[in-house]
Amino acid sequence: MPENIEVSDHPEASRFEILVDGEVAGFAQYRRRPNKIFFTHTEILPKFEGMGLGSRLVVAALDQSRAAGLPVVPLCPFVARYIRRHSEYKDLVHEDYLDLVEDGA
Repeated sequence: MPENIEVSDHPEASRFEILVDGEVAGFAQYRRRPNKIFFTHTEILPKFEGMGLGSRLVVAALDQSRAAGLPVVPLCPFVARYIRRHSEYKDLVHEDYLDLVEDGA
């Protein structure tokens, strides 16, 4: 597992990026609206797959969304699956979109 991992928000690109030793290893694309954030796509570049970076990226993005007081809409299947498996983030999901993180979704 790489040691120099950083996640940062890039609002100009509408995405959170995860960097490994300064190199972009993946991103979580989003669309912000006045009272919520829609996660639309998450991707880890092939050479960085299998390192748990997707989970680290999503955790950082969800934690930053919580800190900003933004309810989450997990349109991205990876983000929805992560929340489904980690119920401590379920309270972040906007009430109109809870079906996206219910078992069997």
